[in-house]
Amino acid sequence: MASSSGWRRVARDLRDRRFIDAYSVAIVAFVLAVVSVVGYGSDQLRWTVVLAALGLLVLRITIPETGPEPSLEDLLLDRFAFDAVPLADRFKDAREVWIFAPSGVNLLSGHHCELLRAGPLSRTGGIVRVVVLDPSRDIAVDLASRQLDDSLDYPMHNFRTALTTTVSKLAAMSHWQVAGSFQYRMLAFNPGFSLVAIDPSIRGGRIIVEFHAFYNEATSSRMHVELTRKQSERWFSYWSDQFERIWTDSVTPGA
Repeated sequence: MASSSGWRRVARDLRDRRFIDAYSVAIVAFVLAVVSVVGYGSDQLRWTVVLAALGLLVLRITIPETGPEPSLEDLLLDRFAFDAVPLADRFKDAREVWIFAPSGVNLLSGHHCELLRAGPLSRTGGIVRVVVLDPSRDIAVDLASRQLDDSLDYPMHNFRTALTTTVSKLAAMSHWQVAGSFQYRMLAFNPGFSLVAIDPSIRGGRIIVEFHAFYNEATSSRMHVELTRKQSERWFSYWSDQFERIWTDSVTPGA
């Protein structure tokens, strides 16, 4: 008798539409085996055994192979690890992009903004939503500057200056005549992470989270994690909800 974990795996596979063909063949084989057992004679019995064995064999191939535990080094990476799939490739075919970053100085470089314009913003139905820290919140900006500039051995930017530049850039982007939808808002404080979501509303979407921590050698040293729904529906939904809550709690410029 299958264990409870085995039945949960089958339910999860069916929910995610995995191994549908294998399960279909297995069900048919079991049904035929049950039907054949109604008959009498050795031929029927042999076919019963053959069909039951076929069903079990097909079902067995859906069981994942037992292998070594994945290393955390393969899941938790620094910023350089994502150069293997640069943002240029990620934005090119995207239809929806969410960005939260305190200053957005790296994610919203001139080059990346052009990629957003030529990518999701060039398409009807394309969506780009951006949230950065509110530059009018002096205390929050000072604290973010201490964490993101002063706690680095090798800082590259002045946080307040970078934030002011980014906000001006976002204001200019809001006036672009594009097919897609562009919106930006500002948050009252830094929650301690940055987030980029690529097509988060579809099955193949990805969310990248960067944790700011307390001290880093450089911005590239910060720990990242890249999530897909296939890896974890729970944590993908968690971080998707984090952005939605940030979006709800942030303010539209001029509002």
